[in-house]
Amino acid sequence: MICAGILGGCAGPHPAGSVASAPIPPARFAAAGRLVAPDRVFTLSDGAQIPARVWPAQGVPHARLLALHGFNDSRDAWEAAGPVLAAQGITVIAPDIRGFGGTAERGLWPGSTRLVADLGEEIALLRHEAPDAPLYLAGESMGGAVAMLFMAQPAASSVAGAVLLAPAIWNMGPGVRVSLAVMATLFPAHEVTGRELPGHIVAGDSLPAMIRLYYDPLTLHATRFDTLRGLVGLMNEAVHAAPGVRGPILCLYGDRDQIVPPAAIGHLWQVTRGVVRRDLVPGGYHLLLRSRSAARTEADIAAWILNPSGFMPSGGESAASAWMAAGFAWRDRAGPGGEALPWFLPARIDTLAR
Repeated sequence: MICAGILGGCAGPHPAGSVASAPIPPARFAAAGRLVAPDRVFTLSDGAQIPARVWPAQGVPHARLLALHGFNDSRDAWEAAGPVLAAQGITVIAPDIRGFGGTAERGLWPGSTRLVADLGEEIALLRHEAPDAPLYLAGESMGGAVAMLFMAQPAASSVAGAVLLAPAIWNMGPGVRVSLAVMATLFPAHEVTGRELPGHIVAGDSLPAMIRLYYDPLTLHATRFDTLRGLVGLMNEAVHAAPGVRGPILCLYGDRDQIVPPAAIGHLWQVTRGVVRRDLVPGGYHLLLRSRSAARTEADIAAWILNPSGFMPSGGESAASAWMAAGFAWRDRAGPGGEALPWFLPARIDTLAR
C-alpha cells in the first residue's frame, strides 16, 4: 500500500540513471551550488572511475580515514569534517560511492556485493600507497551499512578500525520488501522524490549544511524504484551481518535521529557488545555531520582514531550506557510517525533548504 501510494505521485520513467535536474540556488545561496572537482580518482578493477576529495593531514600525520557518504549524497558529505580531522593529523579521503555523486553509474544501484568489493579495492589501493600509515574506515548512514558488511568479512583486518555514523541498519519486514520488489520489477526506472507524501522529517538541523546538501550539484533529488529496493536490501543485510562484525569499531548515534529507529541501533549495540564502542550524541540528528552537534561528533571521531581506548570528549559513551539502560531504545517502530518508507526519499531535505 505504501509503495502504491508513492507510485501514484511519481514522475514518469527516465533513462538509465537519474536525470532529475539539480535545483538552481537563489543568489544568496549561490555558493551552496558550487561543484568542487575531485582531488583524486580511484581506478577500480572493472575500469570504474571513482572521484574522491582529499583533506591531507596537517603537521605530523597520524592516520588516514577512508570516509563513505550516505544515500543520495556524495563525497561532499565530509567537506566540513574533513578539514577539522586533517588539522589533527588525520588525512581524510572521501570517495563517491558507485551509483552516486559524480560516478558514471549515478542514479543506478550497483548491488551490495559490488559496493563492498569497491570498498575493498579502495582500501587495498590506499594501503599500497602508505603501508605503514594506520588506515581507518568511516561510513555515514548507507555508507555505514556498507562499512558494516566489510567489517563482517575476514578482510576487516586490513583496516585499523571503523567509525559508523548512524548506520542504515534496519529490517523493514517482508511487507515492505515484497512491495518494493513488485514496484521495482514492474516500474524499475520510475523515480520518486517523496514530495508526494505527507509528513516532515528532520535529517539535520544545521541550516547552512542542509542548504549546501540541497543545492550541491552532486546530490541526487530523485530515486528509482529499483534503487530503493537495493537500499532496503542493503539495510537488511547489515542487520544480519551485525553479530559478525570485527572491531575495533566506534558507532555514533544521535538522540534526535528521526530516520534510523532507536530499536535498530539498540539491537546493533546489544549484539555487538564488547566489539563496538557506543557513542550517543546529545542533540544529534541522523546526518551527524550536518547537525549543530557536528563539533561533538568530529571531536569524538578524532579522539577515538588517535586513541581507540581513550575517553570520548563528548561523554557520549556514558550517555549511550544510560540510554540503553533506560530501555526506550527498544520501541519497535518503523519511523518517527510510524511510516515505513518516506524517510529515504530526497525531498525530505527540502524544507530545511527553502
